[in-house]
Amino acid sequence: MSNYTQLNPHDHHQHTQATVLCCNCGVPMDGSTGLVMCYDCIKLTVDITEGIPREANLSFCRNCERFLQPPGQWIRAALESRELLALCLRRLKGLNKVRLIDAAFIWTEPHSRRIKVKLTVQGEALTNTIIQQSFEVEYVVVAMQCADCAKSYTTNTWRAAVQIRQKVQHKRTFLYLEQLILKYNAHIDTISIKENKDGLDFYYAQKNHAAKMIDFLNSVVPIKSKKSEELISSDIHSGTSQYKFSFSIEIVPICKDDLVVLPKKLAKSMGDMAQFVLCSKITNTLQFIDPSTLKIGDLSASVYWRTPFLALSDVTQLTEFIVLDVEPTGERRGRWLLADITVARAADMGVNDKEYYVRSHLGGILHPGDSAMGYYLANSNFNSELYDALDTNNLPDVMLVKKHYARSNKRIKNRQWKLKRMANEHKDLVAEEIVDSRQARQEAERAERDYELFLQELEEDPELRQTVNLYKSDAPRQYNNDDIEEMGDDDEEDDDAPQIDIDELLDELDEMNLGE
Repeated sequence: MSNYTQLNPHDHHQHTQATVLCCNCGVPMDGSTGLVMCYDCIKLTVDITEGIPREANLSFCRNCERFLQPPGQWIRAALESRELLALCLRRLKGLNKVRLIDAAFIWTEPHSRRIKVKLTVQGEALTNTIIQQSFEVEYVVVAMQCADCAKSYTTNTWRAAVQIRQKVQHKRTFLYLEQLILKYNAHIDTISIKENKDGLDFYYAQKNHAAKMIDFLNSVVPIKSKKSEELISSDIHSGTSQYKFSFSIEIVPICKDDLVVLPKKLAKSMGDMAQFVLCSKITNTLQFIDPSTLKIGDLSASVYWRTPFLALSDVTQLTEFIVLDVEPTGERRGRWLLADITVARAADMGVNDKEYYVRSHLGGILHPGDSAMGYYLANSNFNSELYDALDTNNLPDVMLVKKHYARSNKRIKNRQWKLKRMANEHKDLVAEEIVDSRQARQEAERAERDYELFLQELEEDPELRQTVNLYKSDAPRQYNNDDIEEMGDDDEEDDDAPQIDIDELLDELDEMNLGE
């Protein structure tokens, strides 16, 4: 029996694919597509980006640091941000003729006033032929002035003002508040900032911008606010009126390290604390510590203003003591260690043998031979009804506040870090109000002394440093000779002050924007 294989008649003809040669490079290619050039040659000879400019302009206001989004909107956009990339793409004509695949910034030096963007697009080069190409676009940043900033240089243009005041003898709180404002850009919407003898004034074009500043202040310092308004104009036909709003902000007149006597009822409501305490921390609340027991109590701003009280003494009245002996009790709370400490006034050393025995919260950082700053209460008289009501027989003769570090002149003059200060439109009204040049010089010296004390506090308190931005210093700060003589000994060997690690410092170039 024979075996037969049935064949498909269609198998008699083997189909072979027709090929043609590229008219440009001669590479074999599929002839069924109807093309006469290969894909690579099409990419080289056909430009689908024709009509899309390689250069464009971006308008930038150096004062408020905003970019113009035509026709008249000004927006905030950081370098290499999504917002800035979207603005660059909108400014590019002819981009709608192709399909955008990818867009990314190419790094340029911040001062160059140039922004480069690499684009990848797809488009139809020939019939039924889609190709992909990449190209770069360079944007020139053109500096100009927006309408809002132009108004700020004319008089009577503000519609809301925030006046911040604190009734104390130093500016430490305002120096700290200034750093918080700069860190979080809370002054972004201001059209003018003026410095007053007792505080700062912020001016705004809109009421809601002033309300944002008040919300920020409420979140960082204990305040109370009062609102007032003034009618500017009124249209009886349309029923519209124009007002100017003023917000008066008063910061609690108590600062860190102040000596305080709490009202008796308030002390009991704070966990039965002692009335004679130190202010240990200022945020949007007040924190007090009893150095003899390590009890800590918090007081909100609203409760304080119901029963306000003043500090007995502030840091300008501290006295230097020499630590003779430290005996820890073993009781600890956070970074504080309770200890019995024997001290003597630095001014009494070599004069008499008067010693004082103090129970303090500084047992963890003080050692025999160290210097400490504290309040000398043995011969002090205070004009305070709360203090007069206390049993003075049970009050300590000395209350230690913090460790004292010796700083050499070289350390002070050559700090490797610095702080940013408020905007250039800061206007020093203190010097303008004082006619007497001698008094003006004294005010300037006091402001310089307050600033140096604030810098020293940042060096000594790591927790405080975390709340502000510190920057690498390009050049040392300049001091008057009189200031340097008051600030410390010239002996570099006695310099035991803590230093700020370079890892904690920011580089201004990293945060630099086009307006700087």
